[in-house]
Amino acid sequence: MALVADLGAEKPVVIFSKSSCSMCHTIKTLISSFGANSTVYEIDEHPNGHQLEKELKALGVRPSVPAVFIGNKLVGGPNEIMSLQLKGKLVGLLKKANAIWV
Repeated sequence: MALVADLGAEKPVVIFSKSSCSMCHTIKTLISSFGANSTVYEIDEHPNGHQLEKELKALGVRPSVPAVFIGNKLVGGPNEIMSLQLKGKLVGLLKKANAIWV
């Protein structure tokens, strides 16, 4: 799980995704709509993609993508992100991680 943790800690927002995943696209679009510049790893195009997917599953992310790290912490997948958005907490979390400033 070291590779996912290391990559997840690189930037304020890190998203593990697959290029053909519509839910991944939705989550990336949602987060970028607030002005956050996410670092995105398309695991189906990454040289260590199989290892990344295995590590994400071991962390309990089901399905394995999209998996979102905010402020160096695994927030979770689409259910967790959408739940935060519906509760009005996603923007605050992005601000706290210095991913957005306004």
